[in-house]
Amino acid sequence: MPEERRWTTASSKALLSRFRAYLDTAEDAREPPEEAGEGADLYAVFVELAGLRSEVRTESRLVKEALDQFRGVFDMLQRELDRARADAREQGRLALRPLLLDVIDLRDRLVAAETLAAAARPRWHERLWRRDGSGGEAWQEGLRMTVRRLDQVLLDRRVVAMRLLGQPFDPLLARVVGTAPDGSLAEGTVVEEVRGGFLWDEQVLRTAEVIVSKGGTGKGELP
Repeated sequence: MPEERRWTTASSKALLSRFRAYLDTAEDAREPPEEAGEGADLYAVFVELAGLRSEVRTESRLVKEALDQFRGVFDMLQRELDRARADAREQGRLALRPLLLDVIDLRDRLVAAETLAAAARPRWHERLWRRDGSGGEAWQEGLRMTVRRLDQVLLDRRVVAMRLLGQPFDPLLARVVGTAPDGSLAEGTVVEEVRGGFLWDEQVLRTAEVIVSKGGTGKGELP
């Protein structure tokens, strides 16, 4: 038994000695602790993130400034475009105005001719021979058709005739060319349109010429 115990003790000491030697060898061969390296890497990442954040802020500011400049240029171009459109529209109106007045003048002449033709009495030789009056009627119908066509042309361009008969005189719409005594109407009431007035887009295109009542109740007196 003593020999066996001595052998066991020797074996244990040998194993312990070998284990210590292994530990010493492993300690020498072990690499430096990675905690420091990991800390250095995290610090570098934080530095890069901070730099990237600063760059993003700078880029965002530049983009915002560029957008503000673009918005300012766009607003200026929009204003210039609106002004150019308004100028072109006004120039178009100025060019179209005399043409519309010519159309209205032609219409007045045709209406006057139609009125005269309707009021004219047949000549004595036409009555004597009882000639067919269908030719004159056809001519008058042609005048009426032409007048209706001109009215449609004017209406398509938003030109409408004023309706002033029986209305109080308005110096913005008409000009007085005569007066007529009428005690049944308020003074200044339009009793006749000598020349019709026209509106273009609700603005006066041609001023009317009217005859107004005089010596009425005193309401709506002339200026």
